[in-house]
Amino acid sequence: MDDRTKTEAWPGQTKPADAPTRPAPAAPRRSGAGGWIVAGLILVAIAGAVWWVWPQGKPANPRGGRNAVPPVATATVTSGDINVTINALGTVTSLATITIKSQISGQLIAVNYTEGQIVKKGDLLAEIDSRPYQLSLAQGQGALKRDQALLESAKLDLERYQGLVKSNAIPRQQLDQQVATVKQDEGNIITDQAQIDTANLNIAYCHIVAPVNGRLGLRLVDPGNYVTPNDANGLVTITQLSPISVIFTTAEDNLPPIFARLKAGATLEATAFDRSGSTRLAVGTVSSLDNQIDTTTGTLKLRAQFDNGDGALFPNQFVNISLLVDTLHNTPIIPTAAVQRGAPGTFVYLLDPQKSTVSVQKVVLGPTDADRVSVKSGLKPGDQVVVDGADKLRDGVQVTVRGPGDNAAPAAPANPNPNQGRRRRRDNQN
Repeated sequence: MDDRTKTEAWPGQTKPADAPTRPAPAAPRRSGAGGWIVAGLILVAIAGAVWWVWPQGKPANPRGGRNAVPPVATATVTSGDINVTINALGTVTSLATITIKSQISGQLIAVNYTEGQIVKKGDLLAEIDSRPYQLSLAQGQGALKRDQALLESAKLDLERYQGLVKSNAIPRQQLDQQVATVKQDEGNIITDQAQIDTANLNIAYCHIVAPVNGRLGLRLVDPGNYVTPNDANGLVTITQLSPISVIFTTAEDNLPPIFARLKAGATLEATAFDRSGSTRLAVGTVSSLDNQIDTTTGTLKLRAQFDNGDGALFPNQFVNISLLVDTLHNTPIIPTAAVQRGAPGTFVYLLDPQKSTVSVQKVVLGPTDADRVSVKSGLKPGDQVVVDGADKLRDGVQVTVRGPGDNAAPAAPANPNPNQGRRRRRDNQN
């Protein structure tokens, strides 16, 4: 083994005196530090290039990452009036539904209406043959004249008998009999007059007229049939349409405020909407309440009356009723979209305009009117609450408030010069 071979001995072996001296260990450390410095400079250059190429003003994470600032829409708490209403489902009920029947027996000779016609009270609907009743009238009139003549003769005999009794020319019994005869003839006159009135009434019943204003139904009997008062179906039905009512129910828990308002002399306004609840049909007032609560449902029936001059309400139609019980004045109001419910209870996200942060604010709500709700406590007029974008929020998070015309998510700013980024990348590569 030569000297150079000996220099490769294991550590701890004796190095020959004439072996070449090994480099100091500090030299490799200086070479390693220089490499890290070069790598650091390269990273700084890359970061600067990325910063230079990246469009200015772009969010740190345009795709809504964990560090993105969520956009929200806000509304201002206002102070105003809000209606206290009770919603219920009701049925349109006519105030009068009448089956027209004949009050006498006879042949139906004419029908003077068309099916579905709107009629007024007193309009002629049908006619019955009146000839038999006209004959009865003539018979009664003849009997009346006969009995009137008998009565006059009996009265004359009575006067004569009274004079003869004074001179004792006739017995007292004969005078008494004549007095009875006069009274009997007077009774016959009353009977004859009653027969005449009955005949006139039957003749009037031969002309069937509408008892109320309303709409006629389908014809149930054709002309030529013999009708009687005992016919179950009758001739036709008539339903009153104006005014008309709606019967609806409300829970017994709603009765105290209703009774309080009625006791104070207030008139409760009821608004009828169609089945979808989007179209208002008519506005009326509560006219009466039932006298007992239904124990099976815990509800009470109410009747609201409507003028229904335009015929918007139709009998047996299902409608939604909005009963105005009271009106709250100068109360804080927010949109219902701002209300959140979760672990804190009922709350809203309250915006701090200066810090652009939101905080969880517990609220106590009052009555709701359509898309507005009153706030009993927790907010004051002028506060700003989040109405859109609350699903991405938490207490203390920073937000951006978007305007009315902004999209739900912020779009990345457009680059006015699309070639600008390419030039910056080429410059960095050079």
